[in-house]
Amino acid sequence: MDIQQQILQLRDELNQHNYNYYVLDQPVISDYDFDLKLKELQALEDAHPEFADAYSPTKRVGGEITKNFNTVVHEHRMYSLDNSYSKEDLLDWEARVKKVIDGKVQFVCELKYDGASISLTYINGVLNRAVTRGDGVQGDDVTANIKTIRSVPLRLQGDYPPKFDIRGEIVLPFEGFHKMNEDRIEIGEEPYRNPRNTASGSLKLQDSAEVAKRPLECLLYNITGSNLNIATQFESLEKARSWGFKVPKAAILAHTIDEVIEFIEYWDVHRHNLPYETDGVVVKINDLHQQDELGYTAKAPRWAIAYKFKAEQVSTRLNEITYQVGRTGAITPVANLEPVELAGTTVKRASLHNADQIEKLDVRKGDEVFVEKGGEIIPKIIAVDLSKRPENSRPTHYIENCPECGTALVRNLGEAQHYCPNYNGCQPQIIGRIQHFISRKAMDIEGLGGETVALLVKEDLIRDYSDLYTLTKEQVIPLERMAEKSADNLINGISASKAVPFERVLYALGIRYVGETVAKKLAKHYKNIDSLRQATTLELITVDEIGIRIAESVVDFFASEKNIRIIERLKVYGVQLEISSEQLVGQTTILEGQAFVVSGVFESISRDELKKRIEDNGGKVSSSISSKTNYVIAGDNMGPSKRAKAEQLNIPIISESDFFKLLQ
Repeated sequence: MDIQQQILQLRDELNQHNYNYYVLDQPVISDYDFDLKLKELQALEDAHPEFADAYSPTKRVGGEITKNFNTVVHEHRMYSLDNSYSKEDLLDWEARVKKVIDGKVQFVCELKYDGASISLTYINGVLNRAVTRGDGVQGDDVTANIKTIRSVPLRLQGDYPPKFDIRGEIVLPFEGFHKMNEDRIEIGEEPYRNPRNTASGSLKLQDSAEVAKRPLECLLYNITGSNLNIATQFESLEKARSWGFKVPKAAILAHTIDEVIEFIEYWDVHRHNLPYETDGVVVKINDLHQQDELGYTAKAPRWAIAYKFKAEQVSTRLNEITYQVGRTGAITPVANLEPVELAGTTVKRASLHNADQIEKLDVRKGDEVFVEKGGEIIPKIIAVDLSKRPENSRPTHYIENCPECGTALVRNLGEAQHYCPNYNGCQPQIIGRIQHFISRKAMDIEGLGGETVALLVKEDLIRDYSDLYTLTKEQVIPLERMAEKSADNLINGISASKAVPFERVLYALGIRYVGETVAKKLAKHYKNIDSLRQATTLELITVDEIGIRIAESVVDFFASEKNIRIIERLKVYGVQLEISSEQLVGQTTILEGQAFVVSGVFESISRDELKKRIEDNGGKVSSSISSKTNYVIAGDNMGPSKRAKAEQLNIPIISESDFFKLLQ
C-alpha cells in the first residue's frame, strides 16, 4: 500500500471511530488504540505535506488562533421562538394554527437543549462555515473552534443536498462540566458557573486548541435551505442523522395536541436524568408546506412554540430597593438581594417592574422573598414570605424624584411606569440613548461599547449621538483602557456606521415605541427622514400597523428642536437618512391599500419572494382570509377551506401569472 492510500485509509477509519464514539455513543476501540492511530496519521501527514487535508481527523485538536471573529450575515435568518408556560397556551397556539391550515396537522416534539445556538453551512458535503446566532440576522464566524467538536461532521455521508444550513445547540454535558470544574479547583481557579454559559464562552476563545480540550457536543435539530427534497420536520431529523449529525433521539411525531402534552409531562419529570441541560420542549408543525403557509411574525415562526418547564424557585433576603433610569426616562425599581444560587447562576438583583407590582406584592426592605427566573433568564420576585417579615417592617414608599437628577417624576394616565421628564439633562437617559444608538441591531458601531459610551459622556466628549461623528483619535486615546489600536478601531467603526441603511438608523434614533419592525415600516412608507418629520398623527395612523400611541410618539420626537438639530448634524456627517436608490429599485405603490393572502406552492417564484414582491409594490400580506382581503394568490395544493372561504366572501382567486399582470 502506498503512502497516500495509507493516509486515506487511516482518515476513513478514524472518522468512523469518531462517528461511533461521539454520535452513536457506541465505541468499538479503546481511547488508547484511537490515540495510537491518530499519532500514526499525524506522523504520516507531517512527513508528507503534499497529502494535506484541512478536514483530516488530526485537525480536530485545533491550534488555529482567531484574534477577531468576523461578523457574517445569515443567509436564512435565525428566529427566536415564542414561549408558552401552560396547557392553555398550547391549545391557543393550536387554535391559531388551525385557523390558517386546512386539513390534518401533526406535531414534532423535541427537547429544548440549553446551550449556544449555532448555524453550520455545508457545501458539497463539507463543513464550509459555522456562525453563532448573534442577533438572528448576523453572527460571528467561529468555524475554527467548531471544527474541534468531534460530534460535528467535517464531511458528510449518504445522500445530502449540495448546499444547506443546519441549526443546533453547542452544549456541555454535565459530566464534562463537573470534570472541568474539578480541574480548575485543583489548580486554585474559580469554578465555572453553569454549563450553558461555559459552552457559549468556549465558542469565542481565541485559541481553538483550548476549545478542543473542552468536552463540547453539538446537537442538531433544523435543516434550512432551498430544494432540499424534504417534506417534513421529522423526515429532516432522520435525514440529518443518516448524514452523520448527532440528532437527539428523544424527538417524537405527535398526531394530536394531547400527545404533545403527554410528551411534555413525561420530560418535565425525566429531564433530570439527561446528560445535558434542558429547559423545555419545542413543538413544531411537522409538514414543511404547512410551515410555509403559516410563515413568521417579526420575531418568531408561527409554526413552532417553546414550552418552558416551570422555573426553579429559591428564597432569600431583600436588602434594599434601588431605582434605575432607562434611556426613555422610565424608572425601574430593583430588588438588591442577599446573593443566592438559582438555576446555575448567582442572583443578586431582581426587577420589581413598577410601583403597582411593589404594591401588589407588598414587598418591603428586609423581607424574605421567593425568587424565580422568568423563562429561566431574568430573575423576578414572585411572593413574600410574610411569616418571616420583621416586626419593625414599613411599607415601601415609591420615590417621587429622579434618583439621578432630582427632577420630579411623572406618571402618565394609563401607564404603569413613572418617568423622569428631564430628557436632555438626565445623564443616564443621555448615556442610554447613545448606547441604544450604537447597539448591534441599530448602528452596530464596532470598537465602541456601553462602558466607553458612559466614559465619553462623563468626560464631556459627547452629549448626544451626533457628537460621535466629531470624535478624533487624539480625544479618545487618553480614556481609560484605550490603546492606539482600540482608538483606531473606535474611530473607524464610527466612520463605517455611515453606511448603515435608513431603517436601522431610524431604529437607532430611539423614538419611543419605534422598534425594529415599526422602523422598517416607517422607512419603507416615508422613504426619508424629512417626509417622516412632516407627517401628522392622522397621516401616521394610516400606515399599516401604526397605532395612535406610536404616531403620537413620532410626532412628539420631531417636535423637539434639539432632536431636529441632532438629525441635521447627522445629515451633514453623512449618516443614511433616506432609503438608498438601490433599495428603491423595483419598489412602487401599484398595490397600495390592497391586501393579499398567499396559499399553495408556486412554480416560477418562491412564496417568500412572492410576498416580498407584494410588499415592494405597496401591498400587504395577510395569513388568513377576511372581508378585508382583496386577492388570494393560489398555487398548487391550495387548502380547500381557504378556497371555500374566498368564494363565500366573493374574493378573487388569482394565479401567480395573474399577479404579475397586476404589477404591469
